[in-house]
Amino acid sequence: MPAPVLSLKARALRYLSQREHSRFELRRKLAKYAQEDEDVDALLDFLEKNNWLSQERFAESLINRKASRYGNSRVVAELQSHGVTGDALVEIKAGLSDSETARAVEVWQRKFGTVATDAAMRAKQMRFLLQRGFSQRAARVAMQGSPADDELS
Repeated sequence: MPAPVLSLKARALRYLSQREHSRFELRRKLAKYAQEDEDVDALLDFLEKNNWLSQERFAESLINRKASRYGNSRVVAELQSHGVTGDALVEIKAGLSDSETARAVEVWQRKFGTVATDAAMRAKQMRFLLQRGFSQRAARVAMQGSPADDELS
């Protein structure tokens, strides 16, 4: 017996029950099942009005998933790719910058754990942290092994 055809609203609720989605991402997923574009936007407006779809919750969810492994620039770039912009993005950047050095230290500690003794190893560790999206300042502090307490705040 074939599976029943789901309505657009049922598909949206199924996606949202699995994890938080941004409006941009949910529109993209639902567009292939919609008859007209207006149907998708009206449904997204309805979901936002009933607080089933929330950019703030989506941003918090993505930050909780990614911030422990990646630096500010990588997390912010991912948020932008999902359509998070404006004042919300500015607030998120400010919140992330407070903890970037501490997160860089944790990532460096998990991966390397010891201070590099030669230039090649220092370069490898720096590249690793920079590719993860950490700033140069945070990477330098993390590579020192035991950062000052005032840097971690």
